[in-house]
Amino acid sequence: MALLWHTGSRHRRPVRPISLPAELREPIPRQRASTGPHRPAARLPPVTDPEPYPGASIGLPESGPRSLASILARVAALIGDWAASMVVAIAIFGWEVMTGSGWRSFMILAVYFVQASLLTALTGGSFGQLIARIGLVRLDGQPLGWWRPFAKTALKCLVIPTLVIGAERRTLPDLLLGTVVVNRR
Repeated sequence: MALLWHTGSRHRRPVRPISLPAELREPIPRQRASTGPHRPAARLPPVTDPEPYPGASIGLPESGPRSLASILARVAALIGDWAASMVVAIAIFGWEVMTGSGWRSFMILAVYFVQASLLTALTGGSFGQLIARIGLVRLDGQPLGWWRPFAKTALKCLVIPTLVIGAERRTLPDLLLGTVVVNRR
């Protein structure tokens, strides 16, 4: 039996290795996992290529007009919408919308709801979306109509549904209403 040297401390001292029984010294043979005597091993479906780009599964082009809008453009549009709503609310109701309490504290949200709903129904995008050059369209290519922009903005004002991003960068309101936010340029 050979001696090994322990080097974990300042002083080197000999250490004897632990002797194992013979059955533990032999390597363990690899066995194939079995599903049981009555069931054959399951076959996995063939691996398919993932979608080549976001928006491919819903028929949108990779780039250019009607391609899927980026998250950055959507966030920039929301910031632009909120900033414009703040300016309008301050102009109409005064500075108390920023610091006050009661009904005036909700006026920025009310102005946002009105401008986003009306502009989306009329032009296909809110103020911030028009600046960011993105817009809202239906997946089936039909016009948005009046109720979809109002429903989408109302759900967006609740905040929680917009935090749930699903497949193809679509929020819960987009999934419910059959819409998607696309590039205009």
